[in-house]
Amino acid sequence: MTTLPQTLPAEATSSRNRALALVMDYAELMKARVTSLVMMSAWCGYYLAAINMGVPRVSWTMFHAVMGIGVVAGGTAAMNQLIERKIDVFMKRTARRPLPMGRMSALHAAMIGVVTIAGGLAYLAVTTNWMTALLTAATSAVYLGAYTPLKRKSPVCTFIGAFPGAMPAVLGWAAVKPSLGWEPLVLFAIMFLWQFPHFHSIAWLYREDYERAGIRMLPVVHSDGRSTAREIIAYSLLLIPVSLAPTWLHMSGRVYLVGALALGVAFYAFGHRLATLKLAATEARSKAPARHLLQASVFYLPLLFALMMINA
Repeated sequence: MTTLPQTLPAEATSSRNRALALVMDYAELMKARVTSLVMMSAWCGYYLAAINMGVPRVSWTMFHAVMGIGVVAGGTAAMNQLIERKIDVFMKRTARRPLPMGRMSALHAAMIGVVTIAGGLAYLAVTTNWMTALLTAATSAVYLGAYTPLKRKSPVCTFIGAFPGAMPAVLGWAAVKPSLGWEPLVLFAIMFLWQFPHFHSIAWLYREDYERAGIRMLPVVHSDGRSTAREIIAYSLLLIPVSLAPTWLHMSGRVYLVGALALGVAFYAFGHRLATLKLAATEARSKAPARHLLQASVFYLPLLFALMMINA
């Protein structure tokens, strides 16, 4: 009687490990976590537009829109890492990416970036509409052509980068209704304002990394933290009334109104604590509240959008 081998041959195991490693490298190159947030935001925009237009909330068009936007976002992330591969070496949080570590060639990354961006845009044009494809192309172009090079020149990069960063929900909306009004503008404004506390907390946490790499984020240029604190306070405060606007526009109901107010106040409290410590405490002591603000920002946006969709 024969028995099956209990383990795979060494060649098969090695091949499987290499394939898994390559998949992991692709996921890191295309910033899978960030891309998933982009896709979630696009889905929210699509869902709310579908309700507004009286069309099915779940459809093949929804799938095509979210997938196409996600593919372009992943390709844009790959091209961003290609452009920044030489400075990523100087930062602990990026030094182990596939390009700095030499696990992937620049040509390989460039091919992935070009193919996914071009393919994703063509896919959107065919399966959704030209407006979605054109807006998505413009978003990618501003991210790579303006935000990415500005990171080594001026703190204004955060402001410029907030424009493409705020577009995913608008892109999802455009896939249903290829004309823009107040509703997608409010979604854009929420994501635009949210990014400043989010990215300033990251910049404060990794200020030494950014400084070594020559990236001119606000906490690097103004190391006393006063400018960063003012922006965190201002944008998180402004986010509270803007996040309530979907109720006034009849995009969501009263449950959303109460939840958005609670989330906004809580998010502001995290930002206020960090801003206060930046001015009154040592840099080491301000690391913990910066991390807490970052964690709060990661939870805030998905919870807000989920509540908006549930109570739409």
